[in-house]
Amino acid sequence: MADANKRNSDRNPASAGDPRDELVTHLTALRAFALSLTREGAAADDLVQDTIVKAWTNMDKFQAGTNLRAWLFTILRNTFYSARRKTKREVSDTDGIHAARQATRPEHDGRLALKDFRAAFEQLPDEQREALILVGASGFSYEEAADMTGVAIGTVKSRANRGRRKLAELLHMAEDEELDMTDQATLAVMAANQPVRR
Repeated sequence: MADANKRNSDRNPASAGDPRDELVTHLTALRAFALSLTREGAAADDLVQDTIVKAWTNMDKFQAGTNLRAWLFTILRNTFYSARRKTKREVSDTDGIHAARQATRPEHDGRLALKDFRAAFEQLPDEQREALILVGASGFSYEEAADMTGVAIGTVKSRANRGRRKLAELLHMAEDEELDMTDQATLAVMAANQPVRR
C-alpha cells in the first residue's frame, strides 16, 4: 500500500498533499457558480457550504492528480439540481425583490453597464447560463464542462453559442460589435472562443 502511494505521488507531486488544504482556494469560483444557479446570495452561500461539507466528507472519493476544481463544481451542480428536483418549485421574482438584494460589482466605464449584462444574463435558460459560466467565466474546457454536466461536448458548445447569441440579442449588439467592458469574467462569458485554461 505504501509503495502504491509513493508511486502515485511520484507521478504527480502536487497530489502528495491533502486536497482538503486546497478547498479554500476554490471558494470564490464556487460562490460565483452557485450565484449563477441560485440567483440569490444567501442560497448561493448555503449551496457552497453544502458543497464543501460533501467534498470534505467524501474526500476519499476524490482521485488524486485530477482536477479538484472540476470535482467541486460537479458536486455543487449536482447538489443544486437534486435540491431543485426535491422542491419542484422556483421562487418567482417578478417584482425584482430577490435580485435587488444581490451584491453588485462596482460600475464599469463603457457603453454597457454590468447591471444591464446581469439582467440579460438572468433571462437565459438555465442550461445556457450554466454553460457560459463553466466555459466562460470559470475557464473550464468544453470537455471538463461536458463531464461536469453529464452531456456531450457538442451539447455544451451548442448551449454556450446559443447563450452568447441570445445575450448579444438582448443587449442589442451588432454581430461584429465588441463588448465594451473591463470586467474580465463578463468578457470571458461573451468571448466566442474557448478561454485559455488558468
